[in-house]
Amino acid sequence: MRAIGISRDSPWTHIAWKQALDLELPLLSDWNGEATEGFGLSRDFHGFQGIPQRSAFLIDQDGTVRASWAYDDSEVPDFDELLRAAQGLPD
Repeated sequence: MRAIGISRDSPWTHIAWKQALDLELPLLSDWNGEATEGFGLSRDFHGFQGIPQRSAFLIDQDGTVRASWAYDDSEVPDFDELLRAAQGLPD
């Protein structure tokens, strides 16, 4: 199992986030919005276009999306819930 974070922020911003939050997981940049569009998460937000809705996906080793969660902008994902769901996947 491997956790990865993805956001529209730049790789340089990810360095600052990792340091500020003491994150160990890799953060990938969706700078061009391909993942945002591909997962159908793009929306207009406060006058900006192409902003992804906060969400989490559980993707198995074959690339199949096994579960997904959507969150309000003020919500933080329940990482324990996500971890339990990931641990429930067959090897």
